[in-house]
Amino acid sequence: MKEYYSSKTVLITGGAQGIGRGMAQAFAKAGANVIITDNDKEAGQEATQWFLEQNLKVTFLPCDVADEEQVKELMEQVKEKYGQLDVLINNAGIANPSVGPLQDMDLADFDRVLAVNLRGPLLCTKYALALLEKAEHPAVLNISSTRAFMSEPNTFPYSASKGGLEALTHSLAISLTEPRIRVNAIAPGWIETGRWEKKSKRYVPQHSQQDKEQHPVGRVGTPEDIAEAALFLCSDKAGFITGQSITIDGGMTVKMIYAE
Repeated sequence: MKEYYSSKTVLITGGAQGIGRGMAQAFAKAGANVIITDNDKEAGQEATQWFLEQNLKVTFLPCDVADEEQVKELMEQVKEKYGQLDVLINNAGIANPSVGPLQDMDLADFDRVLAVNLRGPLLCTKYALALLEKAEHPAVLNISSTRAFMSEPNTFPYSASKGGLEALTHSLAISLTEPRIRVNAIAPGWIETGRWEKKSKRYVPQHSQQDKEQHPVGRVGTPEDIAEAALFLCSDKAGFITGQSITIDGGMTVKMIYAE
């Protein structure tokens, strides 16, 4: 992948922590010019130092992806520094699935989750278009969730936002056929991000044998699992793939479970 990404510019929203940071590391190691954006400035500054310590150059630009003016400014900064964008990864999201019973849910919480998780990818893609159009093989990747297809109780905002993002993915893929911008999604399952968080939120993962055995592959997922797929989907090796969502969950969603 290094040969392909060495001259590419990649923007990853929500790239300061979790899966986003894992993807940023992978693309930077592959030689790309990586820009991460995050609404959490503390996390962004920590991530910048973290990458520096690994001799990886990653640029941090703060942005709330739900704010149209901030997204416009973000893309202007990318334009000034790099002139074009080869890959946009819409990863930023509020990952707090459970909001309690429907009758107690604050509508403002629902609106905020949809604003970040669904409006954000739309805004970022819209204002990145002029930069993506300059690339030879432009690609957009949306980070969805298996919660778009299945739910636990009381996860209305998160599930709705990720379901919408799945639909937005195939809609954009069909709408952006000129100048041939490919748009795909990854739907992660249980991904352990404990060691990829900022210092104040970092923790050592503790997984029981039952946690592991819920997955046919015998373990919980890692950001590296998502990063490897992202590298492939955004490269020319995936040039015949668009409008698709790839579930990466260790087989958890295809495993039948019977109550004892």
